[in-house]
Amino acid sequence: MDIWKYYDITHKKHKICNPMSIIKLEQLFSTLNLQDGSKVLDIACGKGEILIRLAELFNISGIGIDISPYFIKKCYERKNEKVPTSDIRFIEIDGAQYKPVKDELFDLSMCIGASWIYNGFSGTINALKKMTKHDGIIIMGEPYWIKNPAEKYLETIEAKKEDFNTHIGNIEVAEKEGLNCIYTLVSNHDDWDNYETLQWWSTNEYLSENPDDPDNQELISKVKKAKESYLLYGRDTLGWAIYVFKGRVM
Repeated sequence: MDIWKYYDITHKKHKICNPMSIIKLEQLFSTLNLQDGSKVLDIACGKGEILIRLAELFNISGIGIDISPYFIKKCYERKNEKVPTSDIRFIEIDGAQYKPVKDELFDLSMCIGASWIYNGFSGTINALKKMTKHDGIIIMGEPYWIKNPAEKYLETIEAKKEDFNTHIGNIEVAEKEGLNCIYTLVSNHDDWDNYETLQWWSTNEYLSENPDDPDNQELISKVKKAKESYLLYGRDTLGWAIYVFKGRVM
């Protein structure tokens, strides 16, 4: 089954494709207080919702990068619906391959939930630093261990313990790279439950509406595995936070 088709089906009901509530994100957006025309980059932008909301609030100029053709299509649909005249464009490409035109630097650079693009949290920080103005803002979303993961959980999600840090560990990694953490948002059980269970709902609807799709058995298997993994282990083991960084001044 095509991986991007899978994410399109399971995330059909999501506007934000990570376990953070819209209410918390809106609190962050208002705190940013960007200037009119600020240049914003969003690597792995999903459906483009964050760029679109920032355009509504601050009239920013934005570039969204995502490898999913399904999500890029949604980006433009949402843009045309909400901010049709905004200076936002979306590019379908692997985020690691994106290079700013003429070494352009951004006022705000983001990679929320896709640090695998740059081989991990530290690699993503370094990549975004190169594309961000010295006095600009870097925002990242990243999982963290709430407690030591069970070996069975690691096997289920095909991960190693060292793939993620603790919450403070994520902040320490950024600070070693010369950044200062100025703000964080942390997901709670409600945020996680909304993110995970909307996937079950979307999948159920898809199966009902597309009973003859040859990918259905694989879809059912993948979602069942993810559901059991979350309920048995992930809900109490894996956290999620969004981190806001600036160049160190303190």
